[in-house]
Amino acid sequence: MKFADIGQQLRAYRMESGMRAEEIAARLGVSRAALYRYEKGEVIKLETIRRLAELLKVSPLSLLGIGIEYFARPGAYLERLRGLEEQADQILMVGGAFCYQVTTEAFDGALAEAWTQAIAAGTDRAAQLSLVEQTLGVLAARKRLYQQKRPTIIAVLSEGAVVRALQEGVAAGLPAPEATRSRCREAARREAENMAQLMESVPIGLQLGLATGPEPSAAFMLLRGRDRAHVVTSAIPADTPPVAVTGVAGITAAEEAVSVYQRVAEGLWRDAAKGVAGAQRLRELIARHG
Repeated sequence: MKFADIGQQLRAYRMESGMRAEEIAARLGVSRAALYRYEKGEVIKLETIRRLAELLKVSPLSLLGIGIEYFARPGAYLERLRGLEEQADQILMVGGAFCYQVTTEAFDGALAEAWTQAIAAGTDRAAQLSLVEQTLGVLAARKRLYQQKRPTIIAVLSEGAVVRALQEGVAAGLPAPEATRSRCREAARREAENMAQLMESVPIGLQLGLATGPEPSAAFMLLRGRDRAHVVTSAIPADTPPVAVTGVAGITAAEEAVSVYQRVAEGLWRDAAKGVAGAQRLRELIARHG
């Protein structure tokens, strides 16, 4: 067993459960510090894993990284994804309007404003703000990790997703004042132009394409590390608000799943518009819908 991997999964599942660390530690009969040490990769007994799985309402196999992991809470999903990216040398992404790791500060600024403005009256605002800050922190950690590690990224963007982003803006669908929604649309337009520039320049280790045919049925990712590859199915977009539960992302290292998704991704990449042609198509979408 790789205890560091188990620790990453434990932290993500703790966030998915919605339970506080103090509550889990108390029910487990250990200190909060001990629980955090488990999350950092300290040796953990199989009996403790079994009891944690029971508390978190997941299977012990999921905590051990065997089988399929499921995440509905965006914050928990992003934390687990950060852990996978920490080990990945190659990241293959299909679907969505942007490649988050190379988005600009304008994207994160628009997210922060939209998520904060969307906090409903009558809720525990302090708790909601804390969740927003925590999720933005995980996103920032993903960008820092990319800058430090520089894994190879191949991303096939979805033309349909780009059009929706240009029309509705970042964090689409959230209730927000018109001034905020306008800034979100401007951020989406700037990111689309940023993606076009990256397509033209083709930085080392980064390849972007635009799927102009039938839209991918669901966004997914394939992350390859030195020892294992993982598939993320129904990937939750980075701009999904942390309190929204609108779908379920699955994560598996099953060889059959990796092979099937790899084959589909290769076909979509082969047919995608790339380089100057892809950038030109993106700019046409910006002119028409931005």
